[in-house]
Amino acid sequence: MKKIFIAGLATETNTFSPIPTGLASFEETFLSREATRETPNLFSAPLHVWRRRAEERGWQVVESLAAFAQPAGPTIGSVYEAFRAEILADLGKAMPVDIALLSMHGAMIAQGCDDCEGDLMAHIRELVGTETVIGLEIDPHNHLTPLMLDSADLIVCYKEYPHTDSPDRAEELFTLAADTADGKIRPVMRDYDCRMMGSYQTPKEPMRGFVDAMIAREGSGGILSLSLAHGFPWGDHPLVGTRMLAIADGDADLAAATAREFGEKLWSIREGLRSDFPSIDAALDRASASNGSPVVLADYADNAGGGAPSDATFVLQEVLRRGLKDIVLGIFWDPGVVRMCQEAGEGAVMPIRLGGKVGPMSGDPVDITVTVRKAARNLSQPMGETLMPMGNMVWLEADGVHLVVNDLRTQTFHPEAFTQLGIDLEAMRIVVVKSSQHFYAGFAPIAAEVIHMATPGAIAPDFAAIPFTRRKGDYWPKVENPFA
Repeated sequence: MKKIFIAGLATETNTFSPIPTGLASFEETFLSREATRETPNLFSAPLHVWRRRAEERGWQVVESLAAFAQPAGPTIGSVYEAFRAEILADLGKAMPVDIALLSMHGAMIAQGCDDCEGDLMAHIRELVGTETVIGLEIDPHNHLTPLMLDSADLIVCYKEYPHTDSPDRAEELFTLAADTADGKIRPVMRDYDCRMMGSYQTPKEPMRGFVDAMIAREGSGGILSLSLAHGFPWGDHPLVGTRMLAIADGDADLAAATAREFGEKLWSIREGLRSDFPSIDAALDRASASNGSPVVLADYADNAGGGAPSDATFVLQEVLRRGLKDIVLGIFWDPGVVRMCQEAGEGAVMPIRLGGKVGPMSGDPVDITVTVRKAARNLSQPMGETLMPMGNMVWLEADGVHLVVNDLRTQTFHPEAFTQLGIDLEAMRIVVVKSSQHFYAGFAPIAAEVIHMATPGAIAPDFAAIPFTRRKGDYWPKVENPFA
C-alpha cells in the first residue's frame, strides 16, 4: 500500500501593495489542518481530489496544513517559516512516503524569501530523498524558478483564466504522480522564457486556441503535460514574466523543444494579447450608450485577487459626477462602513465615508448619504466548483447608485455576490465589479457586454510601465523585440 502526503500553502504577493500578509490574513481566508473535511475553495480543492483518488486505490493519506491568504504584500517572514516548519514536521512524522503533493500559488514572496514555492520544495526534497515523487499544482500567475523545477518531479499550472480548472489539474497531477511512482513514466521538465508580460484571458481568442492546442498535444508523442506560466506582473521578482513549461516522458530534448515550440507560438500571437482597455470615461460612455443591459465593467486595477485594496473610489466618483442611476458597484472593502451600517440596521438612512482609506492607489474617500437596504453575515460566493468567503456584507443605495461593501477583502467572482443580498441585476443598466478576470465565467452569461477598464490602482494594466527594481526591461511590450 502506498502512502501519499498532501498539503497546501498559497498567497499571491503583490510587492507594490502596502497591505502586509500576516497570520490574520491566512486565518480570515483559510487555515485548516483538516481541509478535506471542509468546503473546498480554489486552493484546497486539489487536496479533496488527491484524498479521493488515493483512497479509491486503498492508499494511506497523510494530510497536513492548508493555509491560504488573500493576495497582498509580502508575507511576514516568521509566518512563512512557521508554516514551512509545520508542513515539514508533519512530513517527517509520516515518512516514508511514496508521493508528496502540494497546492501552492507560485508567486508567494515572504520577507527574506522571494521564492517560497521553490524553498519549500527544496526542503521537502532534502527530507524525502530522491525516491519520493514530489508534485506541485500552482496558479499560472507564478514565477517559475529553477529551484522549483530542480526540486519537484512534476509541476502543473491551471490552464484557464479565470481559474475554473483547479480540480481538473489536480486530477492530472495525481495521475502523473501515481504513474511515476508505479514506474510507468519518467517525467522530465523543461521551460522556455517567452520574454513577455501580460494578462492572458483564456475564454477569448487567440488564447482559447492556444490553450486548446496545449490540451490536444498532451498525452501523445511523449508529452505528458503542458503548462503556460503567465507570470504575475505585479510581483517584483528577477524572473517575473511568461514561461512555457513542458513535461516529457524521459526525454529532456523533447521537453525543451516542445516548450520552445509553444513559447514561440505564444510570441506569434502577441499582438492579439495587448491589453488595450478603455479609460473609465470611455467605458462609462460605451456602457451608457448600450442598448442592452446589464453592461458589466471590470475595475481591473482594484482587484483584491491581485493584491489591490479593493477600496478604490475612482469609478464611483465618476459615476456620481455623471449622475448615473440603476448601477451597482462592488465589492468595496470597508470594514468600518460595514460595522456602522449593520449597527444602524436595514432601512436606516445615514451618511458614510466610503473607501479611499489604504493609500493613494485607493483614491479619495467618498462622502455619501445611503439607505441600508440589506445587511448579512458570513456570506460566500462561487468560484468554479468551489466557494470563496466574503465575510459580512451590506447593500447600500444612494439615489439609484447601489453599493456592495464587505469586511473581508476579496474580489467579485460571481453574480451571487450581489444577488444573494437581494439585488436584481437584470434591473441594472451597469454592473461594476472589482475584479480583473475571475468574474468573467459567472458574469459573461448574463451581460449584454463585458468591458475591462484601465483603471488606476495597485494592478494597473500597463505592463510596460510597472516600476520593477529587480527585473530587467527585456520583455514585450516594454520593448518590441526582446530577442534582438
